Amino acid sequence: MIEVCPLSDLPPGEAIRVEADPAIAVFHTEDGEIYAIDDTCSHQDASLADGWLEGCEVECPLHASKFDLRTGAVDAPPAKRPVRTHVVQIEDGIIWVEPSTEVPNLPPDVRARLGEGAQK
Repeated sequence: MIEVCPLSDLPPGEAIRVEADPAIAVFHTEDGEIYAIDDTCSHQDASLADGWLEGCEVECPLHASKFDLRTGAVDAPPAKRPVRTHVVQIEDGIIWVEPSTEVPNLPPDVRARLGEGAQK
C-alpha cells in the first residue's frame, strides 16, 4: 500500500500525482468518491492528474482522450487502450492506494524510454 495524503488535502474536483512505477493519479470527484488510475495516458506521455475531471471521467490534457475512473476504460479517442485502476482505501482520514499487479498500458514513447519494448 502507498500512503497518498490526508483526505482533507485533496479537495473535491482535484487530483494528485503519486510517484510509483509507473506513476498513479488519485482523483477526488465532486461526489466525494476517490479513484486511482495510472497517471500516464495510454496514447501518449501525458499526466492524467493534469487533465480535466468531470464526473467519473478524466480528459487527457494532451489529445482529449477520456478515461472512466471506475474501470479505466477509454471513452474517447485517440487512446485505444485502457489504463489500470488501483484499489483505494481511506483509513483514519488518510488515502492509501494498493497498486494493481496487471501490466500497465503505457504509450510507446514511455515504453521505449523505460526499455520495455512492445507490450502484449
